[in-house]
Amino acid sequence: MRRLALALVLATAACAGLRDGYYVKGPLRYRVVEPPAGWHQVGFSDNDLAWDNGRSVISINATCEGHGDPSLEVLTRHLLFGFTEATLVERKTEPLDGREGLWSHYQAKLDGVPVELELLVLKKNGCVHDFSRVAPAGDFERDRAPFTALVQGFSAERT
Repeated sequence: MRRLALALVLATAACAGLRDGYYVKGPLRYRVVEPPAGWHQVGFSDNDLAWDNGRSVISINATCEGHGDPSLEVLTRHLLFGFTEATLVERKTEPLDGREGLWSHYQAKLDGVPVELELLVLKKNGCVHDFSRVAPAGDFERDRAPFTALVQGFSAERT
């Protein structure tokens, strides 16, 4: 497959904020289940952590200031910036870390290349947490397990 990840990756990231299974960002810390072998940590614009396996990219980010109080739908639309022809395939609410999150599956294009997106947005403790996965079109199921583990293993706390 065309290395979709190369279009998304900006630079190799250091693990500076990842310690003992937690990502630390100022007064926030959240639990991270890292993807298995074959996934490599990379820099990904406006995200705390991201991984690439040569086909898909998964990422997680927390924003604790300057986001206002938009709905989960509006926050999800923000994750679609840079994609074109985004079409919602499925959407549902999911419980996550004691809150209700909004999970969405989209088909879209990135620089004219068809992709599928799996997005989950959650608000907790004054922060917006978003999880994303970009996969090649038609290959949506292939790399879901590491993304699902990342989401299911998530827990956040303010210190």
